[in-house]
Amino acid sequence: MLEFGGNKAEGAHQETPRNIWGAVKRGLLGRCPNCGEGKLFKAYIKPVDACSECGEEMFHHRADDFPAYLAIFVVGHIVVAGFMATDTWLVLESWQHLMIWIPATIVLTLAMLQPIKGGVIGLQWALRMHGFGGESEEPLLAEPAYEDAR
Repeated sequence: MLEFGGNKAEGAHQETPRNIWGAVKRGLLGRCPNCGEGKLFKAYIKPVDACSECGEEMFHHRADDFPAYLAIFVVGHIVVAGFMATDTWLVLESWQHLMIWIPATIVLTLAMLQPIKGGVIGLQWALRMHGFGGESEEPLLAEPAYEDAR
């Protein structure tokens, strides 16, 4: 009989839960979410393939654009609040605001992008997402339910 979906709890061993906040914190600090010792990045936002200390594989993470969205969200709130506060306290021309807030936006975004990406990778590791749980992300191909009657 062919079954689709199946119950993963049947026959599967229970794995111990991972510390979500600890893994995110280690990721934010640019460290391996598993051991906290090895470096998470080999370049600015390029993660290592595997941790040099514990061997945990990192190549299958799927952070994609989520860290950039989070950085834009956080920096946008900081810059808009700063602009509005500055505009109420000081009388500045538009070009002066541009000279303050455009560089501030760029610097804050670049400074936050790597830690946020590390935090996202740490979250994925803690939740066993995208291959961090030891399971393949490839869809299972079902065999036909019938036999060739010859």
